[in-house]
Amino acid sequence: MATIEFNGKSFEIDEDGFLLDYNLYNTEWVDYVKTQEGIEELTDEHWLLVKVLQDYYEKNGIAPMVRVLSKLTKFKLKHIYELFPSGPGKGACKMAGLPKPTGCV
Repeated sequence: MATIEFNGKSFEIDEDGFLLDYNLYNTEWVDYVKTQEGIEELTDEHWLLVKVLQDYYEKNGIAPMVRVLSKLTKFKLKHIYELFPSGPGKGACKMAGLPKPTGCV
């Protein structure tokens, strides 16, 4: 477990940089991950992915598999990687405040 500081906020993260407590998700966390991902500006499509991931996680306790995420957002996997260069598991789930996915995300 480590702690990072960003814009005056502290976040406890795991060894892979994922937020340890989903309930502490906030806009500063999003800004932090955005800089880590090299995303200049968040679009409505970024926010849609984040919202879908959070809704799915809140209902199921896990992140959706990639094909489920593609179906829910109607985004092809290639487009998801365009939005989140490190991918749906590492980038999008991290931005959404979810724990590190364990399966095929």
